[in-house]
Amino acid sequence: MKIPILFKEYIWLIETIYEAGKITFAEINEKWCRTEESGGVEFARTTFNRHRDAILDMFGVIIECDRKDGYRYYIYNKEVLNDDSVANWLFSTLSVGNMLDENVGVQDRILLESIPSGNTYLKLIIKAMRESRRVMITYRRYGAASANSFSVAPYCVKLFKRRWYVLVRFDRPSYRDNGNGDKEALSILSLDRIENIEMQQDKFSINPEFDPAVFFNECFGIVVGDGTKPERILLRAYGLEPHYLRDLPIHHSQREIGSTDEYTDFELYMRPTSDFKANLMSRGEWLQVISPEWLAEDMQNWLQAAINRYKTGVKQEKSDEK
Repeated sequence: MKIPILFKEYIWLIETIYEAGKITFAEINEKWCRTEESGGVEFARTTFNRHRDAILDMFGVIIECDRKDGYRYYIYNKEVLNDDSVANWLFSTLSVGNMLDENVGVQDRILLESIPSGNTYLKLIIKAMRESRRVMITYRRYGAASANSFSVAPYCVKLFKRRWYVLVRFDRPSYRDNGNGDKEALSILSLDRIENIEMQQDKFSINPEFDPAVFFNECFGIVVGDGTKPERILLRAYGLEPHYLRDLPIHHSQREIGSTDEYTDFELYMRPTSDFKANLMSRGEWLQVISPEWLAEDMQNWLQAAINRYKTGVKQEKSDEK
């Protein structure tokens, strides 16, 4: 992935200031002149200021100058480099691409995860979102004998577990409850299940108060509108699992509430939907649901069903061997 020179400079500047905490313009230039990209030529003050403006526009990163502390520069809003925003995703992607570009000799030893499919229609959907135009989608759901075509208004796209999804509004009311007691014509579609998509001339309007981040705020992933209510969930983690949960929280609401030599308890407030329960299943014996009681029982049933399936499979194999 070749990164244009200008983007490399933006990335370098953000990383340099972020890592330093606070740094003077002279110190920035000293570091810059030690890079191959500089060719030994310092940043002009005007170039530096243009870069600051471009970084703000592109990544939402504010580079401020503390005049009371020796005119040192710092990242005013460091949190934007740690959230789930598009700007942070773009910065991270460019940063990794820049790193790979600088280390061509070891690229075959840097293993990344790919998104198998779905990118084909992503550009068109984003264009339709930007122009507020409806799209005609031909979509085949898992298990369906044939594909169906329908006109939808694309509200937002979401990347989850290596797959792109689009939240759309249908012409007809949805049969799913949004969890607040009222019906909405909103549904999630996976881009890799789309067989064809066409931009339409028809325009659509979106409620200016609609916020995708708020819409998914109580969700684990992409399961919405199934009627699952948000509630307090208490999880107990054993072994090394507490360390994993601290480094990679399951949900933004997660907080640690207690710990012993044997286990650590975490509290979350979210919708315990099927994708969330599947995630708990993947943690095996290292994560236990303490409350609510119905969820703990549900997880026991899931685990028991898995055990029964293994037992049935073993019996079948032995029978076949005979």
